[in-house]
Amino acid sequence: MQGILYEESTIWLFLLVTVVMGGWMAWMIGRGIALGWKPYWQAVLSLLLLGVAVRFIHHALFEGTFVSPHYYVVDTIVLLIIGSAGYRATRARQMTTQYRWLYERSGPLTWRAKAGA
Repeated sequence: MQGILYEESTIWLFLLVTVVMGGWMAWMIGRGIALGWKPYWQAVLSLLLLGVAVRFIHHALFEGTFVSPHYYVVDTIVLLIIGSAGYRATRARQMTTQYRWLYERSGPLTWRAKAGA
């Protein structure tokens, strides 16, 4: 796995920086943009910038390469997955609580129109 997903000597640094720290921020970015009723593309743009910040943390704290397209893409894909889940979970909750007469939950990230609506 080393060389494909992470460049550090151990996977724990990748999990700490990208998945835990970056993932938490990605979830909060997705959640915040959904709470403001902003479109999804704004979440994507913010998560792309967060990918740069995560690369900087890898570089500044653990001597990783800052300008590495490969690792930027890997980190950003992880952040996009987590941030998109945060956006969808928040949007599903919004739609089913604010428009409860129209929509019902169909899963943790989805909603559907009620049968009588």
